[in-house]
Amino acid sequence: MIPTGTVSVTVREGWITLEGEVAWWYRKDAAEKAVLHLGGVRGVTNQILIKPILAPADVEKAIKSAFERNALLDAFKIQVETTGNKVILRGAVRSYAEREEAERAAWAAAGVFSVDNQLKVEWYWGLAA
Repeated sequence: MIPTGTVSVTVREGWITLEGEVAWWYRKDAAEKAVLHLGGVRGVTNQILIKPILAPADVEKAIKSAFERNALLDAFKIQVETTGNKVILRGAVRSYAEREEAERAAWAAAGVFSVDNQLKVEWYWGLAA
């Protein structure tokens, strides 16, 4: 899938350069994956910028809402902090799968440029008395 938005592609001696702007990280990633394995491609330089369409507070709210809708996540144990386009996840989760799912959900929010996943996995072996 090629992202929508203003994206240009330049090819020079087997190297592809992608430039432009998109609103979501997954679209930047999809553009690179779409051309990376084409015949004759030696490499890809992905210079696509993520142009936020939401304020940081709105990004944080969108991520928290996504956590609450996700059955794999305990949304109340994950803290979300946004600074510009950067998201920091803190708290405790029950498994590595939950940790990865929280990061994936954070990346899916519009305008996110980086995710610092500081979630700790805490194993629960028994029930509290």
